[in-house]
Amino acid sequence: MGRVNANALADPRVTAAWNLDPASVRPLGTGLINRTFLARGRDGEWRVLQQVNPLFAPEVNEDIEAVTAHLAARGVPTPRLVRTVDGELFVTDPAGAWRVLTHVPGRVLDAVANPAQAGEAGRLLASFHRALDDLDHQFRHARPPVHEPARHLANLALAVETHRRHKLHAAAAALADEIFSAMAALPALPATPLRVVHGDPKISNLVFVADGDRAVCMLDLDTVGRMQLPFELGDAFRSWCNVASEDDPRGHFSAALFAAAAAGYGTAAAGWLRAEEAATAVNATATIQVELAARFCADALNESYFGWNPALFPTRGEHNLARARGQLAVHRSLLAQRPLLDELAARALELD
Repeated sequence: MGRVNANALADPRVTAAWNLDPASVRPLGTGLINRTFLARGRDGEWRVLQQVNPLFAPEVNEDIEAVTAHLAARGVPTPRLVRTVDGELFVTDPAGAWRVLTHVPGRVLDAVANPAQAGEAGRLLASFHRALDDLDHQFRHARPPVHEPARHLANLALAVETHRRHKLHAAAAALADEIFSAMAALPALPATPLRVVHGDPKISNLVFVADGDRAVCMLDLDTVGRMQLPFELGDAFRSWCNVASEDDPRGHFSAALFAAAAAGYGTAAAGWLRAEEAATAVNATATIQVELAARFCADALNESYFGWNPALFPTRGEHNLARARGQLAVHRSLLAQRPLLDELAARALELD
């Protein structure tokens, strides 16, 4: 398949590869990683057209094909890859491979609005995990470990030392001191078995029905792989239970949303979730919050994060500094409610 022009909204060679109507192509969603569009096929069906960030090798689509086939076989709704007219899963491009997926009707949320949505998110994620538990697949795209708190703290320390002349250094260094202290106050997470997990279960990676709070399916499956489950749960709860945007310094951790999310997960995961995994729910959430703060604070100095919003922040560094502050604000909110959250987790996840 020939290479395409990544700068075009609807390159004719891409639309022709899947027999899409070029006039129907329009942007879809607010994601910062993959370029995503909605397009109508010549058969009248709506499709999702994506240009995948080069962060992911094109072979990740072979992983997605295996994962989604497994989910579908177990009755879990999922978008499926649509092959080109030549039978290929993707079209290569130096700026990132193109692919097409089936379109799952519904809506994507930027934030959880009520406990019903949180509960549904927990139920769906547990169903996703259980369905993939027996997946026998060697992942072609080997994603580097994402959740390694010690590594992220070391990267932050190096960034503070290296970028002393950066205009944001003083603010970032002060924030870094808070981050180091916050992580030191948390107990280390125990080693648990590797599970097949989504890898990025933020709320915007779930589809909900258009006219209600029922969660339908998980999106953006490039990150699916094997990882310790507490990291996945911590990442989910930190996203779903923050009542403010990620870069809002007024972030607050909602105990009501956490209770609903944990209950939804616990009900769907009953008999499958291990006690040692369930026992880490609150501590894993706190750990991910501080780890993300460390990542964002380092990115503020390294200017390395690939997504930022120039409409709200004048520079990439300032957006990342706001992200770091937002994570610490939500973390402080969690700590202030720690006894209650531990009680809620024990009840929802059936801990003794």
